[in-house]
This record gives sequence, C-alpha cells and structure tokens, in this order.
Amino acid sequence: MNAMTEPLLFRQGERELVSFATHPSKYRHWTLAVDGDVARLKLDIDEDGGIKPGYKLKLNSYDLGVDIELHDALNRIRFEHPAVKVVVFESAKEKIWCSGANIYMLGLSTHAWKVNFCKFTNETRNGLEDSSRHEGLKSLAAVTGACAGGGYELALACDRIAMVDDRASTVSLPEVPLLGVLPGTGGLTRVTDKRKVRRDLADIFCTTSEGVRADRAKDWKLVDSHAKPQQFAQLVESEVAALRAESDRAGGPGISLPPLAPLIDEDGYHYGIVDAQVDRTTRIATITVNAPKAAIESAPDAIQAAGADWWPLRLARELDDAILNLRTNELEAGTWVIKTRGDANLVMQADRVLEQHKTHWLVRETIGALRRTLARIDVTSRSLIALVDQGSCFAGTFYELALACDRIYMLDLPDSPDAAPTLQLNTANFGRYPEVNGLTRLATRFCEDAQTIAQLQGLQDSVLGADQALALGLVTLTPDDIDWDDEIRIMLEERASLSPDALTGMEASLRFPGKETMETRVFGRLSAWQNWIFIRPNAVGEEGALKLFGTGKKARFDWKRI
Repeated sequence: MNAMTEPLLFRQGERELVSFATHPSKYRHWTLAVDGDVARLKLDIDEDGGIKPGYKLKLNSYDLGVDIELHDALNRIRFEHPAVKVVVFESAKEKIWCSGANIYMLGLSTHAWKVNFCKFTNETRNGLEDSSRHEGLKSLAAVTGACAGGGYELALACDRIAMVDDRASTVSLPEVPLLGVLPGTGGLTRVTDKRKVRRDLADIFCTTSEGVRADRAKDWKLVDSHAKPQQFAQLVESEVAALRAESDRAGGPGISLPPLAPLIDEDGYHYGIVDAQVDRTTRIATITVNAPKAAIESAPDAIQAAGADWWPLRLARELDDAILNLRTNELEAGTWVIKTRGDANLVMQADRVLEQHKTHWLVRETIGALRRTLARIDVTSRSLIALVDQGSCFAGTFYELALACDRIYMLDLPDSPDAAPTLQLNTANFGRYPEVNGLTRLATRFCEDAQTIAQLQGLQDSVLGADQALALGLVTLTPDDIDWDDEIRIMLEERASLSPDALTGMEASLRFPGKETMETRVFGRLSAWQNWIFIRPNAVGEEGALKLFGTGKKARFDWKRI
C-alpha cells in the first residue's frame, strides 16, 4: 500500500479494511499551513468525503476519515515542522466551527465502529495534550461559529480556547438532550477535570442543546477569552504569543514521514520491525517486535540523517499502525500475544542512545511517539499476553511491551541456563514512558510500592533469569520446557472461550489500579458508560434518539433507570 494513492477504506479479498495511512496531498478535510513557529490547521470538511457511503458530512461534521487526517497532520507537525511552537485550529466555513461527529454516520454504524471511532478520536485528542505536556507543542482553538459536541471536545483538548463574541457563536455538548448518548470523546470529563467547571453549571451546559454564547462561556470557564469580531484576530495573535512564550520547542530542519506501506494479506500485517500474524480460527493475533540488527545511530547528525528510518522512530510508527489496523480490522481477534526477537544488547544500546540524546528534538519527539504508542496498547480492549520465550529480548523499552500486558509468561530452562530467556531493566522502565494514569508501568504493576520500585531500580542492567524474574514479580508464571507448549495452549484456549464483553470490562478495570487521572476516567467512561449507552434502545433502538435525529420524530424512551 502507498499512503499517497490508496484510499482510507479499501477491499482486501472479501474484507473491507481501514487504512490509517494518509498524506497532506490526499487530505479532503484539513488544510495545514506553517508560517515560522505557528501552524494553522483549518477545518473545511468535504460533505461528500465520508469514509463510508450513505451520509453527508454537513456543517463541518466529522467521521473517522477526518480524524485520520488530523492524526496524520499532528504527526507531520511533530516531525516535519519541529520549529512550530503553536498549532491554531480554525474553521474555513462561516458561522460553523465544527458540529462534531456526524450523527447520520453514527446512526448507520455498527456498535463496534462507533466505539472504535470514539476511542481513536479520544487518543488523538489525548495525544495533542501529551505533546503540549512533554514536547512543548501548544495549541489554540480559535472558535468562530457554532462549536458543538465533538467539535467542542477538540477545542477542549487545546491549551487555550478563544471565542468570537458575535452573539451567534456558541459552544455546546448536546449529546444528552439530542442523541441520548454521552459527550464520549472526553467532553464530559474535560469540562470538569480540566476546565474545572462547577458541577451544577456543567449539568446545565450538558443538558442544554442550544449551547452557550461567549460571555457566559467565559464566566463558566468553558472558554478562556473572547472578543468582538473586529478585535478577534488581535485576540488570537495575543493568545498565540502567550502560548509561544510557554513553549520550549526549537527543533532544526524536520524530517519527512514517508508511507509505511506494510504488506497486508490474509495472514496479517507485515512491516520491517513489526509483524502481526492473525489466526482467525483461534481468534489470536501474534505481534512480534524485532530488535535492531546492529547498533543504532548514536551521533546527533547521524540520527537526523537517518530520519524516519531511524530504528526507534520506525518502531514507534510501525507498532502504532499495526495496533490501529488490528483494533479496527480484526474485531474477533480478541487475544494479542506479544513476542520479541533479537539481541537484547542492541535494545539496551538503543535505549542508551535515547537517554543520552533525550533533549535532541528528533529523539524527544521519537520518545513521545513511543510513549503514545505504548499508551494506545494500555487502553486497547484486547486480552494482552506476553510470551518471554527462546529468542526473546524483553529488555528496557521492549519490557514495557510486556508490562502493558495482562499476563507475562516466561519460559524456564533449568537444564539449559545458557539458552534460557532473560529480562533486563533500564532507565526506560522508570519514567520515560508514563501511562495515562501518570505512573510508570512498574509503579502500576506494584501498586506504587516504593520499596519494591527502589529494589528494582537497583537491578538496572542486570540479566534476570526466570527464577529471579518470578521472585521479583516481574512475570506471572514460569513454566518449564516440558509444560510450556501445553500450558500456553490451554491458557489461550480458555481465554478465547470467555465473554469478550466481560473481559473488556475486567481488563479495563484491572489495568489502572489506584488513583485515577483525567485520561483514565475518559477511557473508563468510554469503555463502560458509552459502550453500554450505545447499545441501549433509548439511543439506538428504532425509536431511539440517535436513530430518529433529523427526522422530526420524537424519541420514545424506556423510562426505567438502570
């Protein structure tokens, strides 16, 4: 596949697949313009440009295709325009900024499509906030016109919201009164957790379909600033200047992000570093991640010259694309088995380079890409099983893959210690890749037990065998070579026999113990509340609000509270 020529939706044999690869030359909905240290992303949605047929994207409403372009555009700003300090989101349409997710698309979509769409949209918005927090890429929503639902949720993900005070422009979250669903891409959570809107005011706001104009929006903390139309451009420039002063982003010349072009066939998704084999009979996807074949480039000039082919960046891009392909296109592959292959010493060397040059713009952005990719694994509704077997190299960053899993099985070879798999920890495991709960995966695993974490920090760079790993709690079980095949087979068969819905709820609950953050609440509410609401007749029944939207008919609700 070539991202410059292939459509986002294509056929592979009898199957219809989504591709998450695109390029600015293919954008139908966004325009990216860069002027010095400011990038402007202008939304001008093509009504006839839906990713699927059957609906028009009226009033700057969006679908998955629009969000795929946004995801791509943000990555291009990160890597192709490292001097950009501020991204300004604007609308090219008069009187409408963005009306949110297309209602007719949602009404026509399967349950899985709706939930996956919401999750990807969430992750893109979380990624915008992540880049602000870690890499200094600031963002401003310059709201002109109606800004509703998912449109306002995009604004909420920005560092600042400036709104024109023309007595017509409004912000709103109308999902509850109009559609019988939730502001499911983080709106409900960001209003309270991020913008600190008072609970009673948020209640009014989220049950008022007509929205709130600029003066009240500012009073209620729904926006940061507003100005009359004649002064709005000046307000935007002052907001940009303030955000510019907060940014420490100062990269040199950027690098290009060419298409990944994986081989997609009946057996799975095949890249250079990452390979995802799909067994549709057993409903298992096996993701194998390969170590570098030689020491990676370690000098800044060499890293810059390697560009998108630099191994850590290529790893992040391939793994992220594989996750998205599997989540969207392989709905019945409910169990993912994570394996690694190669020389652990080369993984450790790559981690040392990342640590040594973490202030270099390209290394910093690459660490960010790896952090967001690992976070995407954390919130994926699949059973995740790591197998530390012969040929594995779960060291440093690669051990983070195992820590993201629900269980870790490690092969014990008591009679062949020289051939036995090992684990290694390094600085990557103690803060480089925080989860969406703000903790390291080790801190999450050990429920923030400071004594255990300190002990593990003292074992950095040590080669740990199965007995040590089990005693330290770094793995779940360590079958020996006599029992390994049968135990793994039985475990995977048993997992595949359980209810996918129950597993999704259980896994989402167990992966983030302890304190919550805005991000864990966003995904928890999506996994539980919105997932449930999306199958209730009040929303999607024949007389549900989502089904009847735009028909002039009034929804008929089941009035029982459940």
